[in-house]
Parts: sequence; structure tokens; C-alpha cells
Amino acid sequence: MKNRLLVFITAVAIIFGLASCKPKTTEISEMQRKTEEFVIIDLSSDLVGTLTDKEKAMLPILIEIANIMDDLFWKQTFGDKTELDTIQDKWTKEFVKINYGPWERLNDNKPFVNGYGMKPDEAQYYPLYITREEFDVFDNPDKNSLYTVLRRDEDENLITVWYRDEYKTEIDKVCNLLEKAIELAEDEGLKNYLIERKKAFETDDYFASDMAWMDMKDSNIDFVVGPIENYDDNFNEMKASYEAFILLKDNARSAELAKFVAMLPELQTELPCEPEYKTFVPGTESDLNVYQAVYYAGDCNAGSKTIAINLPNDYRVHELKGTRRLQLRNSMEAKFNHILLPIGKLILEPTLHNNLKFDAFFWNVTFHEVAHGLGIKETINGKGGVDEALKNERTSWEEAKADILGLFMVCNLIEKGEITNITVEDAIVTYIAGIVRSVRFGASSSHGKANMMCYNYMEQVAAFNRNEDGLYHIDFEKAKESINTWAELILKTQGDGNFEFAQQYREKNGGITQTLQADLDKINSAGIPIDIRFNQGLKVLGLE
Repeated sequence: MKNRLLVFITAVAIIFGLASCKPKTTEISEMQRKTEEFVIIDLSSDLVGTLTDKEKAMLPILIEIANIMDDLFWKQTFGDKTELDTIQDKWTKEFVKINYGPWERLNDNKPFVNGYGMKPDEAQYYPLYITREEFDVFDNPDKNSLYTVLRRDEDENLITVWYRDEYKTEIDKVCNLLEKAIELAEDEGLKNYLIERKKAFETDDYFASDMAWMDMKDSNIDFVVGPIENYDDNFNEMKASYEAFILLKDNARSAELAKFVAMLPELQTELPCEPEYKTFVPGTESDLNVYQAVYYAGDCNAGSKTIAINLPNDYRVHELKGTRRLQLRNSMEAKFNHILLPIGKLILEPTLHNNLKFDAFFWNVTFHEVAHGLGIKETINGKGGVDEALKNERTSWEEAKADILGLFMVCNLIEKGEITNITVEDAIVTYIAGIVRSVRFGASSSHGKANMMCYNYMEQVAAFNRNEDGLYHIDFEKAKESINTWAELILKTQGDGNFEFAQQYREKNGGITQTLQADLDKINSAGIPIDIRFNQGLKVLGLE
């Protein structure tokens, strides 16, 4: 009896002992969840091995300059980032780094750190609490420059300060480092660009360096650096933000795209609108090339990561030389494989899954950038430039134009037999899944508003609907028709400089509907990443 009792007690003890050894399930914090929505990608490239010794020696210098751009963007978008050093939670710290501040960029810039309200539209480009009336009556021609900040003097009057003066300490360091890079540059085009870019940092006149960048055709290394895009200025969409990309050219894949540059004037004439809305003649010195990105810093690294570049933004350069379109293939592949493909398989009818293709995503993104250089640049009724006429609606409508004209051109080129590795159906299916991917960024940014206008237009004309299982069904004939009619509406709005219509239409159609929000909730609950972030630097590149 005692033995049986002993066996029983021992068994119970073992059971409870094993139970106590089971790993405890712990819920992750909200900050950890948000941070892990950005999947980490090693930003490496096999093209490093093709560089010369001097090109490899240049990379650490360019990275050092890029890090200064990063610090400058922090100053522009937030201010003194050391104010955030008191944050103790490691996940909050990491999320702050992703967002360059305490505001969640892909969630309408809502604060996620206690003690902060909504991100001010002025960021640090203007004095806080400046009013529209105060700005409008401020009589200073430099106030509209991309390269000035507005400040207050000791009497609280508005003044302008050039970037070269506002950020003099950092700019001096950049120029000293550029001197070192110039000495190492073997390609004449790269050397001349770096020389002119140094002058631009010193003078805040970037025209000559943009022209030199357009002439840089053969360099294995590309270095996009400086104050460039104006998305961070939500007060005027005017002030340029500092950023840097270090890129390595994929010469083999770039050669495959060369033929499309000569086709730009023809593509312009074929746009689906009345002739008066497509009189702009694009330059034919434009580039259309493929790169591997090896470093991001500043504006391009904040929140959602850039996967393609269309620069310069100066219309004077467009008319004389066109633009350069740089497709960042490794970043594109990361977004497609980790985000777009899983989203498409989750929300689309199974019969459409085979139409989800990376090549379709690549062509859609590529011709999105091409589309920025087409269309119309001046209004047809004497209202001046499109940007001037559309005011703070200009960026959203320009991004919407690029979205739909890019798809229009891809479909056009497939039908002509110029693009042969995908079908029109592939392009449309991947495009619609791509919109859903992009609208997860929210509707507060110019890109977000543009994506929502495109999505809502196509849904309203029944280009797609949801079947009884809640999965997307695409009507390809209606989709093709909607591409033409939506493109036509955008080009007419731009060409007429119709700010009132642009504003009213965007306010009505630039938001996330309840049905789409349900789709986004479904995607989020499936654990699909929202975007990517990078493990980058010399060690990742095998140079340390």
C-alpha cells in the first residue's frame, strides 16, 4: 500500500513539475508588434565584387556623407533627436528610428510617445504656429525656395535663412568629405557630378549639379545626395529634405531598358487625353537603369522605403535633358516577396494568384517613374505651371498621375510586343494588389492620398469587386477602360490647373473606406509585414 501511494505521489509530482517547466506564453507589446511589422533586410549586393579598388575605397566616404544627411533630416523633421534619448523601452526606441521621431508615418503621423501631439505640418522648416495668412503676406522672394527655412528674428518677424547657413557645420563636413571622394573618382561623369554637387551644397543652387548628374552615364556607383524631395513639408509641400542613396549599377539589366528611352516622345503622344493636355515634349537624354541599393539615409529611409527614383525635380532640367529613372531592384524584390505577394494571395481569387509576378511589379514601378516625366507641366489656360496652380494638391495628383499612367504605358507596351515577359492581366492584377499594399501606409502622405484616389476610382467603376467569399474579382475589360478614363481626368485637372476640383475630389475620394479597412484589418491580422527596414553598412557589404 505504501509503495502504491509513493508511486502515486511521485507521478503527481512529475506531472506538476513538467507543467511548471512549460514555457510561459507572453504577449508582445504594441511597440514590439509595430516595430516587427518592418521586416529586416540585409542591404547587400554581389555587384560590390565588380568594383575597382578606388570605388571600394570611396564607399566608406559616401556612407559618412550619407550619415550626415541622416542627421540633417532629423533636424528638419523633428529637431534635436537627443530629446528622445530618455526613452527606455527598446522597441519604442527602434520604432522612433524607423519613423525619425515620435510620430508614426504610416498611421497619419499619430504620436506613439507620451508627451507629443500630432506632428506639426511645419516640421522644422517653418516657425511653429505660423499661419497661412502670415506666410502669404510675408514679402520675401526667397520664402518659396526649396532651400530656405523660415525663422523669426528677435522682434518675432519672419526671416528666411538659406540651408547653407542654417546647417553650416554639417555642410562644411560634407564638402570636406566630397573633396576626398572627388580624388578617388575614376569615372569622369561621377567626378564632375561630385565637383558640382559640392558647389551646390555651398551655394544652394543645384541646377548645374543636376545637369552634371544627367550626364553621368557610365559610373558603376551612383550617389543621390542632398536636399531633394518635399514630402515632409506638410505646410507648403515646398521645402526640400536631406537624403542619400548609395547605388551600384546593374549594367546588364540596364541595357535591357535602354530602348524605352527613345520611345518617350511616342509614349507622350499616345496618352489617353485631348491633344492640348499632352503638348510637353520630354527630353530624350533620360536614363532608365537598374541598380542595387547599398545604403539609405535621411528622408528616403523614413517610414516606407523608396524603391525607385525619378530625378531631378527641376523642370528646367526636364526640358533640356529629361530625367533619370533608377530602379532599385533588390529593394523592389524584398517588398514583392515579403509583402505584395502574400497580400495578393490573401485577398485575390485563387484564379488570379498566378498573375502576381515580380516582373509585373518591376514594370509597373519602372513606368510609374517614367510617367512623372510625361503628361503636362504648364496649364493650358494661363494659370502658370501645374505645380503652382494646384498648390498643396499638386503632389497627390502628380503621384496619382504617375500611378495610372505607369500602368497605361505597361499595358500599351505589352500589346505592342515591347514587353514580353508578362501579360496585361499580370500587370493589372499586380497593380491592384500593389495599391492595397501601398494604402496600408495610410492616407496622410501624398502617396497615400494618390493610392486611395486610384483605388476608389477603379472600385467605383467596377474594375474590381468582391465575390461571395470576400475575395477580389477583377473585370479586366472594365479595368482597362478605367485606366484610360482615370488618366484622362487627372491630366485634365492638371492641365486646367483646377485647384478647387482637385481639392474637393481628393477630400471625397482620397480616404480609406470601411470595406477597404476590413481588408486591411484582415491583412494586418495575418502578420504580413507593412514595409522593410535595413541592416546596412560596410560590414553587410563585406568591406569591413
